[in-house]
Amino acid sequence: MLNTLKAIWILFWAILLTLILFLPIVVAALLGKRGDAAFHGTQIYAWAILKLCGIHLAVRGRENIQAGQRYVILSNHASYFDPPALVLALGLQYRWVIKKELRKVPLFGLALETSRNLFIDRSRGSDALESIKRGVARLPDGTGILIFPEGTRSWDGNLLPFKKGGFVIAKDGRLPILPITIRGSHDRLPKGQAAFSPGRIEIVIHPPVATGDRSVESLMDGVRGTIESALD
Repeated sequence: MLNTLKAIWILFWAILLTLILFLPIVVAALLGKRGDAAFHGTQIYAWAILKLCGIHLAVRGRENIQAGQRYVILSNHASYFDPPALVLALGLQYRWVIKKELRKVPLFGLALETSRNLFIDRSRGSDALESIKRGVARLPDGTGILIFPEGTRSWDGNLLPFKKGGFVIAKDGRLPILPITIRGSHDRLPKGQAAFSPGRIEIVIHPPVATGDRSVESLMDGVRGTIESALD
């Protein structure tokens, strides 16, 4: 019974906050040239969701972020709490690379699209990757992208195999990679469950990784090791 009430609670607030913030975010996105104001609107949504669910956010490593630098941000992914936690924790402008299916979600999908996030059709393979590269090149200065290299949420909190797309984008665009480890989110809201547990989520921001002349395979191994090193 308690788990059912928790699921209803988070669903109710997610829908209500979407309805309240949808219009301001879309208007800000359409009027602004960079999309920064719309991103700040998502931060309000993220703060409210985490607060209402009793999630306490701890952040380590903010000193590793250089102001104004564009990064390809790569993070592990084990919970629906990961996106709002990252939005609040990093303190820099970025856009999401999101699977195209989310574009169809009423209101939410339109807000994501007008906010200049990048949608990817994973069935198109290399064509999809080239489309994302062009989208990244059109982003304003200092605005990076965030990708979950596992491609989906982990069932048990352990890392899944990494996909190479984010690493190719970083290397071809000569952009540094910012590795992120999210700790504790799987315990707060595991994949396959709707009931959450209040508690702590920790975001660990690692030093940036220069892509330089390193191979994609070398970057994948190194970044994966860095992210995994901070997992319990």
